[in-house]
Amino acid sequence: MSHSYDTGRLNLPFTGICTFARSPYQPDWQALDTDVAVLGAPFDAGTQWRAGARFGPRAIREASTLFSFGHSGAYDHEDDITYLEGVQITDMGDADIIHTDTDQSHANIRAGVEAALAAGALPVTLGGDHSINIPCIEAFEGQPPFHILQIDAHLDFVDERHGVTRGHGNPMRRAAEKPYVTGLTQVGIRNVSSTARDGYEDARRFGSDIVSVRQARELGPHGVASLIPARTPVYITIDIDAFCPSIAPGTGTPSHGGFLYYEVLELLQHVARSHDVIGIDLVEVAPDYDPTGSTSILAAQLLLNLLGFVFHARRES
Repeated sequence: MSHSYDTGRLNLPFTGICTFARSPYQPDWQALDTDVAVLGAPFDAGTQWRAGARFGPRAIREASTLFSFGHSGAYDHEDDITYLEGVQITDMGDADIIHTDTDQSHANIRAGVEAALAAGALPVTLGGDHSINIPCIEAFEGQPPFHILQIDAHLDFVDERHGVTRGHGNPMRRAAEKPYVTGLTQVGIRNVSSTARDGYEDARRFGSDIVSVRQARELGPHGVASLIPARTPVYITIDIDAFCPSIAPGTGTPSHGGFLYYEVLELLQHVARSHDVIGIDLVEVAPDYDPTGSTSILAAQLLLNLLGFVFHARRES
């Protein structure tokens, strides 16, 4: 007796090549034709303590295969919406990383994001340490102004330390200096910080809203989202250490007291409903510190849900 599932391939998640969400791979960045362009940025030479985020893009891609059974979209029974239906995702592969050469590695990452933007795609960059956000934001030079939503345990607003201006403690300062970045909403900032008090004062002088985990819980997801100016495009940068290390231990600088999954998911859903999301990066997944793979799964699940929210909101607008 034959069954319909005996024909073709079952295409289980643990088979095949690990592109993001099992999407097509396009190594020719001039030939991109897609809604979402996923770029790996496996650079971690900006870290000040535990390295390992260079393996983040590979781990997130592998984890993302869990959510790629080949169904048409992803049905959410609570929202009664099928997300990602008809959304074309393409994996660009990785930017070329030159060991010990921050400037050239960052230039190569910037070129990848610029190629995604030139193709009219939403760029999604997988870090890598948080310094990779610097070339991601620089790739938007000449684009319309936008706001940045940072979800992170650390402020990352250091101007310069021992001559270093492009490490993973600097990205939000470098972003705030850009004339096309209209402001920052920095959420999840807590506990012992890598940024001194003057860094917080500088951030507020540049127009930042700084929100701790406890403050975010008091405000609620809608309240935090409402801090972002209305009708302003938003770039979202997510450091995985924004989450509590009880669910995301695989990162170089874990900080207890972080968010749980739905707290961030609901914030992202509110932001996607009310703002045009123009770019995303997710950084600081260092899989070797998490033998369970849970941190990588969290990153992949969060990104796929966020993409679902973004493109559903675009269809509804």
